[in-house]
Amino acid sequence: MAGVAESIVPFARVAVAGQDNSALVIVDTKASAGSGPALPEDGNAAYEMACKSCHGAGIAGAPKSGDRASWAPRIAKGNDTLYKHAIEGFTGTAGMMPAKGGRTAWPDEIIRAAVDHMVEINK
Repeated sequence: MAGVAESIVPFARVAVAGQDNSALVIVDTKASAGSGPALPEDGNAAYEMACKSCHGAGIAGAPKSGDRASWAPRIAKGNDTLYKHAIEGFTGTAGMMPAKGGRTAWPDEIIRAAVDHMVEINK
């Protein structure tokens, strides 16, 4: 159950100019406790820890894992484009991809490994 709770933690909040936004600061309780965020070992683990929460169900316009028709045009753009969108975030006609899937503390190489894993399972 801890994996599910960790996967659905809010990754963003909206701040409005001219209003007190101090309550919107997200505090990473793990990092402040000194334990640091848990890092996945490989692309599959990253997918299971983060990506699957949206790509498993097609949330927010995310192409669903296993839906090759949805993945084909994305894969055709090449891994460099997929890496850029996954790392920096992307808003398209179908929805949006938050930067690093909301796991902003994860290094880029883990995000690339997750992209590689998703490309492999959706070819």
